[in-house]
Parts: sequence; C-alpha cells; structure tokens
Amino acid sequence: MPGRHAATWAAVHHEREALVRQLHTLAPEQWGAPTACAGWDVHDVVAHVVDSAKTTRASFLRDMIAARFDFDRQNALGVARERCDDPSETLAALQCVVRRTSTPPAAIATRLVEAYVHGEDIRRAVGLRGDYPTDRVAEALEYQLRTTVKMGGGKERARGLRLAASDAQVDSGSGPEVRGPALALLLAVSGRPLRPGELAGSGAETLAERATS
Repeated sequence: MPGRHAATWAAVHHEREALVRQLHTLAPEQWGAPTACAGWDVHDVVAHVVDSAKTTRASFLRDMIAARFDFDRQNALGVARERCDDPSETLAALQCVVRRTSTPPAAIATRLVEAYVHGEDIRRAVGLRGDYPTDRVAEALEYQLRTTVKMGGGKERARGLRLAASDAQVDSGSGPEVRGPALALLLAVSGRPLRPGELAGSGAETLAERATS
C-alpha cells in the first residue's frame, strides 16, 4: 500500500506541476473565464486547488465546523482564504504547494479526482489541453463510481448504466452502454458537461443529462 500511495502522490504532483506551467501562459483576462464549477472562474478554481492541497485532517474538521458541515460553504471559505487579489500571487501560492502530501480524511484517490477534474475545469475554460496518465484517470473514475454524490462522487449518476472506457480497463455497471475515454467518463460522473461527441452509446444522453442536472 505505501508503494501505491507513493505512485498516486507522484501522479498528483506531476499534474500540479503541469498545471502551474500552463497557468503561466494565461493572459490576464483568462483568469476571469467562467468554468464548469458553478459560480467559479479560473482564478477561483486555482484558489480551490491551493486550498485543497493545504488541507489536512485537522484543518478539514475545523473548516467544516466553521461552515456548519456544509461542503459548499466550506469550499467557498477556502476559496476566499486562498484567492489573492492578483492572480500571479495565487499562482505563486499554487507553486509552493505542488509537492505537498496533506489530505483531508478521505481516500487518497480523491487527490487524483481533485487534480484531474479541476485541471480540466481550468483547461477547458481557456482552451488548453491536459496530458493525463490513463491508469490514474481510471483509478479516479473507479473511485467516483463507488462514491455517492453527497460525498463528492458520482455513483447515482451512473446508476442503471454500463460505463466502458475506450482507453482503460474500466467496465462498470449494467444497462444502456456509455463508451468513451476514461477522462470524459470521469468528468461526466463528477457532474461536468462534456463536448459533443465525447461519449457514445445508447446511455450517453442519459449520463450527459445527469451530469448537468
């Protein structure tokens, strides 16, 4: 298990480093681009990524108490805390936490979900492309499929459907098939809208509707 954790953290750190490099290329106005996270622009999502990287088990509990055990309020408090007036300062803060291995009281796979889903939130908002290791994306997808929406997963969105990754060994559930890249499936079960044609199969429309409802 320690070896697996080390490999997961290596993937998370690699993704954070890649994101930092791409964020350095943004024009000032791109930081204000709206993202798939309702009410958040690119700057907000980057601030959330910083906050998430800093979160420990103790700080998570403290913040949840302050937020009255409301996940959305807790996330908003974290964004407000880490979002600097100047995006370059928020980016510098992200660079400082790239190698952190702190985590809230949750499975380590949540760090992959955070890295890849929010990485795509940012990149898709400004027309950038990410390069993600398929095996780690598949690990994040499998975690989301067994975790309820209430706990940040996507189990209910996939209910009654068969999800089959075209680029990874993920074949989950039964019912109308939804086929596509593991990344697209991960985004859909995580409640993100997709581009036309990213998913195929008789269940694709159902999953797309659930992702945005």
